[in-house]
Amino acid sequence: MRTIAILNQKGGSGKTTTSVNLAATLAEAGQRVLLIDLDPQGSASLWYGFKEKGKGLFDVLTEDVGVEHAIEATGIEGLSFIPSSSVLAGVEKALASEVASESILKNKFHQIKDKPWDFLLIDCPPTLGVLSLNALTIANEVLIPVEAHVMALHGLVQLLKTISIVKQRLNPSLEIAGILPCRVDLRTKHSQEVLDQLRARFEGKVYQSIIRENIRLAEAPLHLKPINLYDTHCHGSHDYRQLAKEILSKPA
Repeated sequence: MRTIAILNQKGGSGKTTTSVNLAATLAEAGQRVLLIDLDPQGSASLWYGFKEKGKGLFDVLTEDVGVEHAIEATGIEGLSFIPSSSVLAGVEKALASEVASESILKNKFHQIKDKPWDFLLIDCPPTLGVLSLNALTIANEVLIPVEAHVMALHGLVQLLKTISIVKQRLNPSLEIAGILPCRVDLRTKHSQEVLDQLRARFEGKVYQSIIRENIRLAEAPLHLKPINLYDTHCHGSHDYRQLAKEILSKPA
């Protein structure tokens, strides 16, 4: 099972959009996927039509509750989901005195005997607290969505340093799966310049796939559908299918 944490501490980077739509396009490609919404804001959960489902994931992290009790069906073949809830915002306080709190999610998954998934994707919160550390401790890959805007590049170096520290101290198997340029508007010189800078400064780490600016991607959450089901022929569907294909072509 490939476990990919989708992480960027900067808002508006395309993190949730990528989590939701990559999960759907991997499932469309015949993969068995479990997506976890680890963000207390619950945007991915709302996108898939899950409103407050009780404590769920909070109980998994703070009580003697197995992960399997939090898993929900999505109605999409091959795709299962663990929704978030606003209660997750209190998890830092609840785990303040817990020993090795960053390893709880990893340990809970180890307790599942049969893991029927090819991919575990984790939509991380936009902060580097205990929830993100849990994701980075269980993951073997990190996918970093980055908005194609010059200001988005400034936090990227620091994020890569943080991931390197987690790799050294908590998870030696953690690797950068790739940096994903998002909200790319190829009609503007600025987007192209940022794309060129990304590829030059982080050579070998940037996906060939890019996610173009696309109004249909913005509309899809209103219809509670991933982009490949909302508009199968738009740029957003094409781009996320290309990303899924690229990820499948490069085994971890």
